[in-house]
Amino acid sequence: MTALRSTVARLFGAFDGEIAGAPDADFTLAPQTVEDAARMLDLASEHGLKVLIWGGGTHQGMGNLVEPDMLVATTALDRIVEWSPDDLTVVVEPGVPVDSLEERLADRQQTAVLPERSAGATVGGVVAAGVSGWRRHRYGPTRDRVLEVIVATGDGRIVKGGAQVVKNVTGYDIPRLMTGSLGSLGMIGRLCLKLWPRGARAVTVEVDEPARGIAGAYRPLAVLETGDGCRVYLAGTDREVEAQAAGLGGTIRDGLDWPDPPSGEVVLSVRVPPALTTEAVGRLPAPGAFVAAHGVGVVVAGFAGIPPQALGGLRSWAEAQGGAMVVTARPEVFDLDPWGSPPESLALQRRIKAAFDPVGVMAPGRLPGGL
Repeated sequence: MTALRSTVARLFGAFDGEIAGAPDADFTLAPQTVEDAARMLDLASEHGLKVLIWGGGTHQGMGNLVEPDMLVATTALDRIVEWSPDDLTVVVEPGVPVDSLEERLADRQQTAVLPERSAGATVGGVVAAGVSGWRRHRYGPTRDRVLEVIVATGDGRIVKGGAQVVKNVTGYDIPRLMTGSLGSLGMIGRLCLKLWPRGARAVTVEVDEPARGIAGAYRPLAVLETGDGCRVYLAGTDREVEAQAAGLGGTIRDGLDWPDPPSGEVVLSVRVPPALTTEAVGRLPAPGAFVAAHGVGVVVAGFAGIPPQALGGLRSWAEAQGGAMVVTARPEVFDLDPWGSPPESLALQRRIKAAFDPVGVMAPGRLPGGL
C-alpha cells in the first residue's frame, strides 16, 4: 500500500482532498476533467480498488453499502458548458448543483425538469440515481431527457453515447444505461439534457380526491397526495390554466407549492401500476409522511423508525403487482434488502457491467442482486 500511495500522490496529488460528509477511503480524489477521472479509474482497475463516485451525497442511501478504497468526487466538475436556449438543450458537467442549473435556466423561462426539492443534489447524482421529480406525470422520467453522455468507464476508457440533436445511434443506449446505474459502470463526465419551456402561469389547486385531478385536468404537471390532502399542479398559458383550475373546483393558489420529499430514518419508494396508487397509500405502515404521485404510480414515504419486518408485506404486495418497494434510506444496521427480489434481467445486467467495468471496481455489490 505504501508504494501505491506514492504512485497516487505522484499522479493525482493535485486532486487530493477531503469531501464533507463522504465516507472514509484510502484515496479521495476530485478530478477536474473526464480525462483525469479516466486515469484514476484505470489505476483503480489495475490495483483492484473499490470505487465510489460522489456528487452531493444526497442519494448515497440507495442500494447496498459500498466501503470504498477510492472515492472520486465530482465537486470540481461543476461547469455549465453550453446552453442553447433556442435548441432547448444544455450541456453540463456532473457536479453542477441542480438548484444552480434551474436558477440559470429560469432566466429564459426554461427548465431541465429535475427534482423540484434538490438542496445539495448535483445533476450527475440525480441522473446516476435515476431520480425523477414530481413533474414526471407530464414530462416523463429523467432518463427521457438525457440526450448525450460522456463517461469514464471502470477500466479507464472514455465513451460517448447519444447525440445533442438527433438520437439515431446504434449499439448501447449509453445515456439510458448510465441513468440509474449508481456509478456501477463508470463516472459521468458530461451530460446534454433536453429542456422544456416553463408555462407563462403556474398554479396549485387543492382538490378533494386524486381522481378529480386525474380526470379533470388535461396534462397536469402532477397530481400529488399527502397526509394534508391532494393538490393538482398546472402550468401553461393564462387562459388554459384558468380554465382547467376553474373546472377542478378547488382552492387555487398562484405558484407551484411542491411538497418536501419525505424524510426520516427509513425512506422507501413504492412503485406500482398507476391505477394502484391509492391502494399503495392504504397499505403504508403508519405513522409516516408520504407523497403519492397519482397517474405515475410512485409513493414515497418516510418513517422516524420502523422495524424491517413491518415492510415485508408491503414489498410482497408491490412485487405481486409487477412493481417494487425500494428502500432509499435506512440505518446502517437494517435487516432488509434495499431492492427486493433480483430482476429477471440480472444475467444481462452482469454482461453489461462486465463490458464497462471488467474488473468490477465500480460500486461493487450496490445494485440489485449484489451486482
